[in-house]
Amino acid sequence: ELEQYGLYKTRKNGEKHLWTPKAISSLHKAVRENDYAAYKEYAAESDFCDTPVTLRSLFALKANPVPLDEVEPAEKILRRFVGAAMSFGSISKEAHEAIAIAFNRVGGRSNCGEGGEKKERTVVRPNGDWPKSKIRQIASGRFGVTAEYLCDAEEIQIKLAQGAKPGEGGQLPAHKVLPQIAEVRHTVAGVTLISPPPHHDIYSIEDLAQLIYDLKRLNKNARISVKLVSGTNVGTIACGVAKAGADSIVISGHDGGTGASPRSAISYVGLPWETGLAETHHALLYNNLRNRVTLQTDGQLRTGKDLVIAAILGAEEFAFGTGLLVALGCCLLRVCHLGTCTVGIATQDPKLCEKFKGNADHVERYLRFLAEDFREQMAKIGIRSVDELTGRTDLIEIDYSHFKADENAVFANHFSLWQNKIRQLDFKPLLAKMPYTPNPCTDKTDIFADTEFEKNMNAKILETLKTSPIASFEGTIKNTDRSAAARLTGELLARFGGSLSPRCVNIKLKGSAGQSFGAFLTKETLLELRGDANDYVGKGLSGGVIAISPYSVGDDIFAEQTAIGNVALYGATKGELYVAGSAGERFAVRNSGACAVVEGVGDHACEYMTGGTVVILGPTGYNFGAGMSGGTAYVYDKSEIFSTLCNMDTLDIESIWQSEDIKTLRCLLENHVRHTGSALAKFILDNWQTQLAFFLKVIPLEYKKALQRGKNMENHKAESVAGTEEVYEETSLKQQ
Repeated sequence: ELEQYGLYKTRKNGEKHLWTPKAISSLHKAVRENDYAAYKEYAAESDFCDTPVTLRSLFALKANPVPLDEVEPAEKILRRFVGAAMSFGSISKEAHEAIAIAFNRVGGRSNCGEGGEKKERTVVRPNGDWPKSKIRQIASGRFGVTAEYLCDAEEIQIKLAQGAKPGEGGQLPAHKVLPQIAEVRHTVAGVTLISPPPHHDIYSIEDLAQLIYDLKRLNKNARISVKLVSGTNVGTIACGVAKAGADSIVISGHDGGTGASPRSAISYVGLPWETGLAETHHALLYNNLRNRVTLQTDGQLRTGKDLVIAAILGAEEFAFGTGLLVALGCCLLRVCHLGTCTVGIATQDPKLCEKFKGNADHVERYLRFLAEDFREQMAKIGIRSVDELTGRTDLIEIDYSHFKADENAVFANHFSLWQNKIRQLDFKPLLAKMPYTPNPCTDKTDIFADTEFEKNMNAKILETLKTSPIASFEGTIKNTDRSAAARLTGELLARFGGSLSPRCVNIKLKGSAGQSFGAFLTKETLLELRGDANDYVGKGLSGGVIAISPYSVGDDIFAEQTAIGNVALYGATKGELYVAGSAGERFAVRNSGACAVVEGVGDHACEYMTGGTVVILGPTGYNFGAGMSGGTAYVYDKSEIFSTLCNMDTLDIESIWQSEDIKTLRCLLENHVRHTGSALAKFILDNWQTQLAFFLKVIPLEYKKALQRGKNMENHKAESVAGTEEVYEETSLKQQ
């Protein structure tokens, strides 16, 4: 039998772990009994390391004590604390809400993660607790990202990478996608959800800048943060992020994340946050960009000493993940991905959730203990505030004196060699001294000002809606007018809260629209364009209707006209898009609920789609439907080569013969003709019986099975109700 050395789970005489059984039990006792002495035992166990596990294990702080009462109060420090992104679905509803409540109590901010959260959590409870997560993660355009979701955020975080799985995507197994999870994520229960590694609307810093611009147009009051992972040259990327207009940059370390991360993602990947944070801090200073952004870090921050070192290396805010779960009762069993968590944290099983014994008090106590420990550590080195501490690398010295050989013979054989190697490390670049005075965002220019076109449109529509239930606007748009109608959507939600009737705002434009035309459009607006549009049309569409037709449709019904650019309908959750012409690449990627008709698409269409209906009246590129786990596509395949361009391993292709499919397809084509005047769609409708044979229905196999299970359940319920009614009628007759 192979011996286990505890690479992933703690084993006696195995590899050294950051979280030891003694540290976990001490923290459990501290937060349950409100015992600061027990917390100090936990901190001592966590800080002492006879075998270095992290870079900061090699750091010692230079003592120069000042009185503790001269250090800034804990309440001020707590505002710098952030809950790392852990989504509802990866952890239970009870654990997710407890974390949000605790951070709202102390004045910090929790992060809902990419899974979203229910609207009901925005309401303060009768006891004063507020379960809302102030940070909403968009992760480009993932599950449940609607205009309302983003407008309700105090901070919006764009997750470009994460420390637990750098360069890899995430996945929520089918058995964990329960109905309550599917509802929040706008998908179907029992279907695996895939979070792909690439962000298909971000291939350059310019693309990132556009997304930041979109979010700022929609929610002008929200702070925008960008999450990066520690790696080589992350400082160069961070400089681009700062120039793109971000308010905050998060540097995530390689040792964060939950036990759900695959083994290939938590070994030999990423770098410690210490190196990435220091590099980012130095790069921003060197390029005179440091005061434009706030720096935050995360990745196994557990004690006050960790926070002091993070601040010295450049951090102004601190995010916690695993520590919060341990405070709630986590024992690091490393079975998060199985849904069998015996303490009711990383599971949705009702029976296991009943075993959850944690609450918001435990998280709140942990945060307050951390803040007090932070203050004590600052007092020991003669620092009175976090601002004064930021960037003070002169307070760190390298110390090897407390390290000793591991008792385990397997590791002891290599200790002397390892010790000689580690003494050769050069810490000068990491601890370079660069003067810095925190003064965030003082020299940040306003790159989000309204254009003249948008000022005129918004002013007229909002003024009209004060006295009339319907408003309209006609005008000319240029390609410099980006994110058209996004600011209007934000204003409508802020002023009317979704109470307006559908399509009460009618906007008719002509010209060439810039990027993100109709991004995050809600049900109130019908947006028509006579002309063409750039990339990201209908990004995050949230109920609105967009119709785009060329200047002249012409008589040639088979003319291939490019009407819109790449990545249209990205991350849409609801609404309709009609395009009389072709689209570029990556059409309807991550669409989870919108309907669309387009007359041709490029490569990678319907990638990672989880819902909605797409009709394509023309040629498609290769790699159609890669990662598609939901929704339906109807493809007009006159060339009969579509099957060679499609991912046949996971998709089912069949002809259109069921009455509900025929009805859905015809209805969408009729809408397409009404909105755009498409000659091609009109020809198909006029010759319906002959042209219907050229259509193919594309549906994911797993999604098809899930829909069938749902139909069977509905039929079973209907039969049960009918049987009950028959018994009731028979009994009534007998009584009469």
